[in-house]
Amino acid sequence: MSEKLKVGILGGTGMVGQRFISLLENHPWFEVVLVAASPRSAGKTYKEAVGERWKMTTPMPEAVKDLIVYDVNDVENVAKNVDFVFSAVDMTKDEIRAIEEKYAKAEVPVVSNNSAHRWTKDVPMVVPEINSKHIELIEYQKKRLGTTKGFIAVKPNCSIQSYAPVLTAWMEFEPYEVVVSTYQAISGAGKTFKDWPEMEGNIIPYIGGEEEKSEKEPLRIWGEMVDGEIKLYDKIAITSQCIRVPVLNGHTASVFVKFKKKPTKEQLLEALKNFSGEPQALGLPSAPKQFIQYLEEDNRPQVALDVDYENGMGISVGRLREDSIYDWKFVGLSHNTIRGAAGGAILCAELLKAKGYIG
Repeated sequence: MSEKLKVGILGGTGMVGQRFISLLENHPWFEVVLVAASPRSAGKTYKEAVGERWKMTTPMPEAVKDLIVYDVNDVENVAKNVDFVFSAVDMTKDEIRAIEEKYAKAEVPVVSNNSAHRWTKDVPMVVPEINSKHIELIEYQKKRLGTTKGFIAVKPNCSIQSYAPVLTAWMEFEPYEVVVSTYQAISGAGKTFKDWPEMEGNIIPYIGGEEEKSEKEPLRIWGEMVDGEIKLYDKIAITSQCIRVPVLNGHTASVFVKFKKKPTKEQLLEALKNFSGEPQALGLPSAPKQFIQYLEEDNRPQVALDVDYENGMGISVGRLREDSIYDWKFVGLSHNTIRGAAGGAILCAELLKAKGYIG
């Protein structure tokens, strides 16, 4: 009999759901026992429901192929069979807010990849190395929901992972103005080149909603918890542009920063090298050993060479140099469907388990 926690994947047939299933194969703490999806997939085996739409480069795990897919709206029956769920459902924001809250009220912890609850005041939005303390919001949320075990926790937008951890490592130098342009992979839209052939050799200078997320979500992550909600961090202003580029996996950021204190390059690099958080201290299974790596070569980081650093859970930084208008500039890279999506949510769930919120 397995002692692993029983996990359900809501929206398990989509790209992020598939990434959850792929990453959770042989996980030491968690076991996927249930997949839920839209009514059109319900009643089929997972292999039948996905069909030719398996988008991972690794094969579909044998353990999930014959699982019978549940209707994601059948909250009662899903809740009976799992200890907690990951949410990657493809619905409208209002529908996502409603279904995730239904699961929480059914006493099922929900760790969500979706954006619907990122601004719900008592829902923690967590990058475990940065703001693990925000999970204490869960106690306020449980009181609101009237639950003993059920709650919702979310991870932030995928694109901010390529620069927000870097700025966090440099907080002692008081960054106050940031200009960031992100160059985002097509898997961020749930696509491959097979699905989206018009992206080959193409760039689209617009991704709906991304610029607002890029500018505002870091301020919540850096915020202070006061009386059951997060007071936004008000000491940094961020402006951004977000561009879709013909890359499968990997979001790159070009970043310019002004500091109140004037750090040297050596101080900035030392801060990156030494930066770690609670996942590293706790030795969580998915935590990168070295969260941020700095690459000295002028032509790094590159998606082709660096996107899988620390199994896709680490951040790669390069081209740190002084700027003629701003103080410093750099390029960051993160894996958008691992660190930025499913992997980040799994690390969040590991933190929640280690802290006693999931069990």
